[in-house]
Amino acid sequence: MKRVVSISLGSSKRDKKVEVEILGEKFILERIGTDGSQEKMIELFKELDGKVDAFGLGGADLYISVGKRRTTLKSIEKLIQYAKITPVCDGQYLKDTLEKKTVFFIRDRGLIDKNTKVLIISGVSRYGSAEGFVEVGCKTLFGDLMFSLGIPIPIYSHKSFLFIASIVVPIARNLPYEWLYPTGKSQEEVIPKYEKYYKWADVIAGDFLYMKRHMPEDLSGKIIFTNTTTLEDREFLKKRGVKLVVTTTPEFDGRTFGTNVMEALICAYTEKRPDELKEEDYYRLIDELNIKPDIIEL
Repeated sequence: MKRVVSISLGSSKRDKKVEVEILGEKFILERIGTDGSQEKMIELFKELDGKVDAFGLGGADLYISVGKRRTTLKSIEKLIQYAKITPVCDGQYLKDTLEKKTVFFIRDRGLIDKNTKVLIISGVSRYGSAEGFVEVGCKTLFGDLMFSLGIPIPIYSHKSFLFIASIVVPIARNLPYEWLYPTGKSQEEVIPKYEKYYKWADVIAGDFLYMKRHMPEDLSGKIIFTNTTTLEDREFLKKRGVKLVVTTTPEFDGRTFGTNVMEALICAYTEKRPDELKEEDYYRLIDELNIKPDIIEL
């Protein structure tokens, strides 16, 4: 039996452990939240290194992207150095493949088209899905300045996004991670903000905790395009009137795990590190392991 453990800077209230069988092989998938404690994350990396088959890195991104060019966040790079044997997966390789593929999956089912308005919470964090929505021809709004840096400026052009990201990313990579993303108890806070941009969109796409942080009370008829959701998250969205939740990862025992967990599963299955697999390998393995999105009506 292979074991995948996602160590997350997020809340321990979202922890989950399941056993699944894929292609006749059993896997334990586990998520352990550290409530924002980098010290506890380091302790877990040290304790479990070499004892599990792959680590997921949850509640944090190791990489952010300007187009196809990846840049590491220094504050997170320092944390994963304590995993010296077991590969660490932040999910970026699946964000560039699985999430992009999911955009075309929902296009083919008539859920989006060139007239669909999409709020992308963070294009530098999830460039694969952002690129997918652009290629479908959707009207896209990039929320990077608003949701990552608190600068109330929407970006409506893909070209403008790439230009701004090329300037901001070299600066952002040096910032403390908690300045960029909610960690620990701050993940439980919802402070409505940027309501008109949520209202403008037909689809709200991105990391669930990122989008939840500023969600307004009324999201009637909206589609949420995300990955990690719990039953409590879905109830939260249902109360706000959300119509559909599209999760880019499959559901296990009432929970969809993040791309970091599914990427770690792939690495455990292949016994390779994430950067040892090529893009075409990920697309092949997504099909081979039957990693499919879910469309959930609320």
